Amino acid sequence: MDNNKVMIVGTGNVGASIAFAIMNQRTVINEIILTDIIAKDAEGEAMDLRDALAVAPSYVKVSNGTYKDAKDCDVVVITAGAAQKPGETRMELLKKNVNILKGMIDQIMASGFDGIFLVVTNPMDVMTYYTMKFSGLPAERVIGSGTVLDSARLRQRIANYMNINAKSVHAYQIGEHGDTELTLWSLADAGGQKVAEMLPAGVRNGISDFVRDEAYEIIEKKGATYYGIATCVVSILNCILNDEMRIMPVSSYDGFSGTCFGWPSVVGREGVLRRLDLKISEKEGIELQKSINALKKAIGSVRV
Repeated sequence: MDNNKVMIVGTGNVGASIAFAIMNQRTVINEIILTDIIAKDAEGEAMDLRDALAVAPSYVKVSNGTYKDAKDCDVVVITAGAAQKPGETRMELLKKNVNILKGMIDQIMASGFDGIFLVVTNPMDVMTYYTMKFSGLPAERVIGSGTVLDSARLRQRIANYMNINAKSVHAYQIGEHGDTELTLWSLADAGGQKVAEMLPAGVRNGISDFVRDEAYEIIEKKGATYYGIATCVVSILNCILNDEMRIMPVSSYDGFSGTCFGWPSVVGREGVLRRLDLKISEKEGIELQKSINALKKAIGSVRV
């Protein structure tokens, strides 16, 4: 399918912000379908977005619909689920959201959908794993937003310290999108310079802590995070639909561990073409294993 048609499931803050971000960029997306368990909410969002078409940078057909409309979509973005409350960890959302997810995936697959799932709902890595399990689609066509947002936060923070543009920083957060994520300092560079040699250990540790915990601070201050993740999701959608073959730290299935987690991967029209084979430090390897163990425990804690 090359309709460049995207369904967004869930029109809360994140889903609506993704649609708004698409509207305000020049993308190859031709059509957005919004769907939500509260149908009138999806309809209202679609109406509001259509009001911007006369002045938006590019024309995108916007409508509200049902899971049946997924049949000819290229990508279905999953944002629906119970929201993360102040003080609540992403993992505490797990049992509520896996049950919600199963009902959604069953109905989407019943429509004849044969595209790519892009999972954003938290706890995202576990939800990505169960989306793959429930849908029966090949692993490369089930992608989580991974640590793309976390890595964007990381690059921006490093750039602030080095007084350069974040687009010139190559650095990744990996692992769980959550409390056990880690920074690949051994591979971080800016213009060929090793960031670990430019910034003292104390500064690097402070950056890693900030990147890991910033979501909690934003939630405490304004109740939710959505602009950052929405912009990152549109970046992933562009990468898929343009077949850009960019390296992004999305979440996808790792056959060695039997889990899904954020890892630099080549992303294109067919989904995740490959996860990179990187040489990381021994310390980073130990930290990553801790993150994988936390995800295994979370996956195993759900009885579906």
